[in-house]
Amino acid sequence: MTTKKPTKSRNTSGPRRTTALRAAELPTREQLLEALAEDADIKGKRDLAKVFGIRGDMRRPFKAMLAELEGEGVITRTRKALRRTAALPHVTVLDIPSDADPDNLHAYPAQWNEEEGDKPRVQVLGGRDARVVPAPGDRILARIDAGDEDVPRYTAKAMKILDKPRRGQIGIVRMDEDGARLIPVDRKQKEMRIPLGDLLDASDGDLVEVEVKLSGRLMIPRAKVTKVIGNPASEGAVSLIAIHNLEIPYNFPASVIREAEQATEATLQGREDWRDLPLITIDPADAKDHDDAVYAQPDDDPANPGGHVVYVAIADVAAYVRPGTALDREAYLRGNSVYFPDRVVPMLPERISNELCSLKQGEPRAALAVRMVMGADGKKRSHSFHRVLMRSAAKLSYQQAQAAIDGQPDDASGPILDPILRPLYDAYEAMAAARDKRGPLDLDLPERKIVLDDKGMVKDIRIPERLTAHRLIEEMMIAANVAAAETLEQKRTPLLYRVHDEPSSEKLQALRDFLGSLDIAVKKSDSVRASDFNGILSQARKAGNIEQVSEMVLRSQAQAEYSAENYGHFGLNLDRYAHFTSPIRRYADLIVHRALVSALGLGKDGLSENESLRLPGIAQHISATERRAMMAERETADRLLAQFLAAQIGARFEGRISGVTRSGLFVRLLETGADGFIPASTLGEDFYRYVEDQQAMIGERSGEKFGLGDRVTVRLLEAAPVAGALRFELLSEGSRVNPSSARRNQKRPSRSYGPKGRRKR
Repeated sequence: MTTKKPTKSRNTSGPRRTTALRAAELPTREQLLEALAEDADIKGKRDLAKVFGIRGDMRRPFKAMLAELEGEGVITRTRKALRRTAALPHVTVLDIPSDADPDNLHAYPAQWNEEEGDKPRVQVLGGRDARVVPAPGDRILARIDAGDEDVPRYTAKAMKILDKPRRGQIGIVRMDEDGARLIPVDRKQKEMRIPLGDLLDASDGDLVEVEVKLSGRLMIPRAKVTKVIGNPASEGAVSLIAIHNLEIPYNFPASVIREAEQATEATLQGREDWRDLPLITIDPADAKDHDDAVYAQPDDDPANPGGHVVYVAIADVAAYVRPGTALDREAYLRGNSVYFPDRVVPMLPERISNELCSLKQGEPRAALAVRMVMGADGKKRSHSFHRVLMRSAAKLSYQQAQAAIDGQPDDASGPILDPILRPLYDAYEAMAAARDKRGPLDLDLPERKIVLDDKGMVKDIRIPERLTAHRLIEEMMIAANVAAAETLEQKRTPLLYRVHDEPSSEKLQALRDFLGSLDIAVKKSDSVRASDFNGILSQARKAGNIEQVSEMVLRSQAQAEYSAENYGHFGLNLDRYAHFTSPIRRYADLIVHRALVSALGLGKDGLSENESLRLPGIAQHISATERRAMMAERETADRLLAQFLAAQIGARFEGRISGVTRSGLFVRLLETGADGFIPASTLGEDFYRYVEDQQAMIGERSGEKFGLGDRVTVRLLEAAPVAGALRFELLSEGSRVNPSSARRNQKRPSRSYGPKGRRKR
């Protein structure tokens, strides 16, 4: 079909008319854009329709063409006028929406002049040869191609994934006699005044987002409230601060809730029937979801005397959260659930996590399960994966299970003690022997649990007892995770590994230097195993300095992360390892489930080809969300403890030195686990130097030494709950060493002479 190009009309009273196209012919996209570019009198659809003689049945397809161009960002509407959009540069920064389809990514320019109209939509290209694989929510530097046609059809190839800039500063509003001020959440930032006219409707104690303005001849920074987030004190949710400071998504979009509510319970179709197998769940007493169940029995195979068959069933989240859905996009964006003392920010809506995927007692539930045959020595002989429908026979807490084994069963554990619990513990004892022979890193540091009252304030701080029941579940989950990694490698299916690199040579040397100061021998080789560290810890226990050594061994370790490439798990002393056992709360496990479904032909809801290509980017993203969650949990604990201790200014506490830097000492209180700081300038009357290889501050004249792990008495001088910061005064005297050790190989002092405050007790 041929069309005539529009020609200019002699009518000067409105848009210049063109000769109408022949009947039943639409203008091309190029002709529409040419008319908009050349004729300034064309203001809207009506003018364009007159120019091209659109009437009757032609109106609907004509409007559809305009809508398509507008949707692509090629033309834009400002008020009622239509015009061609400005072109994109060849290289630009793009933002991919968090709700974009991972299989069909699109993006928009990160910077755009709103006067140019709506942002143009850009198709993000991928493929097997792509060096950078972005995902929903990413910001990318991209190379732009507008195509060869007159109408630009923007496509982009990602060159680099960029960090997103932080949004406005946040803090707590405090009203005073002069008006209002902002207490920043970030302890490195300074307080600012807030003009009363810039408060919006914020009240005392509200958490707010602000923009900073410079005012007056001295350019003094002042804050202007742009958003009121909430009041952590009145809402009893101190975690709100960390959630907003670290930009953790915590409200589910309506589309995600709608998908979750529309989900229905899985049936037996396409699944093995395991409902008569007496799997049980063992979880914390306050657990709201149960994503793993276990069962064990003696192996009746004569070829495996003394062996066991261990079953681990995991909630089949992949059956409900399909690739490319709103549920999947939101789960990816969150990466994992985040656990605070006052709330949980879940990865999945409650309908999925607490209902359909929770392995509730007596309820039929979809699961992906592994059957493992263990020898009498606890080593795995074989395994197989199954997609099943199961029914939990009992729900126990760790304490209930342990009490039953220890001779104090209750109504729930008593009936299953002999048929279920004892075989589980027998299987675990064999597996534990194999674990000890393997020699994973045995760094068993206590973790404190903060218990809140109904107002969200700290009521108690406990160190939960480590029970055999905890270790049983842990060991069976590790075995299932290893089996998942082995199966996917055997099937040559891409997967996400959980990896933990060995310590760097620099960290190993720092550890050797420190241990040398304690007369603990360490082999010189850079090739170390987890069992080597266990030997160091054993020496430290005998020498009575386990706290110092445990802290330094922990610091020498690399951080575990997710990776599409395998380099083993140093801490567990395993060659291959993949997270499989917690898909309700970790996106990595969901990816591994999908990979198993695809590799074993267990359904059509497995890993998509696009996801396989994006595994490096997915690994990078969920490793970042895991670090974000850890930081948020730690920040919230610090704020709650600072709030708890704020009423005890001047009180004395026992603690241990948990960190030594040039600027001072970090001390962790023994009773609460709260961390605080002692500036080097307040240590005493001497000139203290930071001695790195001893992780200590040593007085240049006196030889007084304060080292990592030393037990000390401190006085609380200041508590800043919003920042989660505590400042202590040191009351203890240090040990004495040769003063020359402070001067040896030291280029600069940590601080000058301090005041005499510590001596006044």
